[in-house]
Amino acid sequence: MNIQDLPISGKKVLIRVDFNVPFDKQGAISDDTRIREALPTIQYILDRGGSVILMSHLGRPDGKKDPKFTLKPCAERLSQLLGKEVKMAPDCIGDEVEKLVKNLKSKEVLVLENLRFYPAEEKPEKDTEFAKKLAKLADFYVNDAFGTAHRAHSSTATIAQYFKGKKAAGFLLQKEIDFLGSHFAQPEHPFYAVIGGAKVSTKLGVLKSLLSKVDALFIGGGMAYTFMKAQGLSIGDSLCEDNLLEEARQFLKSAKKPIYLPKDIVIAKEFSNDSEQKVVETSKGIPDGWQGMNIGPATSKQWKEELQKAKMVFWNGPLGVFEFPNFAKGTRAMAETLANLDAVTIAGGGDSVAAINQVGLAEKFSHISTGGGACLEYIEYGHLPGIDAL
Repeated sequence: MNIQDLPISGKKVLIRVDFNVPFDKQGAISDDTRIREALPTIQYILDRGGSVILMSHLGRPDGKKDPKFTLKPCAERLSQLLGKEVKMAPDCIGDEVEKLVKNLKSKEVLVLENLRFYPAEEKPEKDTEFAKKLAKLADFYVNDAFGTAHRAHSSTATIAQYFKGKKAAGFLLQKEIDFLGSHFAQPEHPFYAVIGGAKVSTKLGVLKSLLSKVDALFIGGGMAYTFMKAQGLSIGDSLCEDNLLEEARQFLKSAKKPIYLPKDIVIAKEFSNDSEQKVVETSKGIPDGWQGMNIGPATSKQWKEELQKAKMVFWNGPLGVFEFPNFAKGTRAMAETLANLDAVTIAGGGDSVAAINQVGLAEKFSHISTGGGACLEYIEYGHLPGIDAL
């Protein structure tokens, strides 16, 4: 069911949102995309006289209450966006929370404190009562957190069993399923994928899955160095997962489609924004004492030319150390290349989305997915625990 199927007037609706937003060094929210994406579902319930109880995780507090990971700034930002008061609960379960919920009136909004302050959120088997305590707060359950739909957690999967016939997908989750489902089931060709990010280990499965669907694969970011080393190239002090070298070698060897690795690389003496830097050709290797930080200008140029042929492109993960402005060029160039293509362009993953937002190009993409890992797993497996639970 989706949210329009629920008779929510005058009822309490518990919504799982994904407010896991990035913060800057001053502790301010640096990108509120995920909060804004949840607004249509929240507003829909408020307009129909329902009261809204929001639950989310933030960061990795490892099952302990840590004020550094409070959802309070998210509640404050939501209040500004809605133009109305948003109440903040001191916890996500317990007597005090139940009292706040009991007194919640029609058209009011309450944000529960970080779910991951409890170990049972990520490991439901540790305490089966946790999901039950959350469930008893509301009449209906709505999952609108695509970004965590690939996790079988208490608030995304276990909780749904307590809402038989009273659970639904929110507008954001529905939009993601509709768009990704239709486009990945029957992609337009030529279909290319650009995959970045730090680790091969988290993406090897999806790379294999994508290789059966795409016409060419472009690999950048930190994981490119594992593939380079697998080809016998020197990578200096660059990031590398040595335990995956053989698997990376086999992947490249057995590929029946073109795989583009960086032609040149921006390297640095140390891992900092102000480090000395230079560009080296990949074939010559990275000297000792230096590390790869981003794709180089020749790579950006070559990839841009190849991508012009595309009818559909999927991009996930930054192509370099995007958080350092002096090493963000390659990632930003990719955002610009894709924004100007006459093709279906899909981006997923926090850092790639942040890069697109930074250069103000979000409007020019066909679809920006709010979930990086969820997006990849949906492509790889065709279903997710959070969606199955509904």
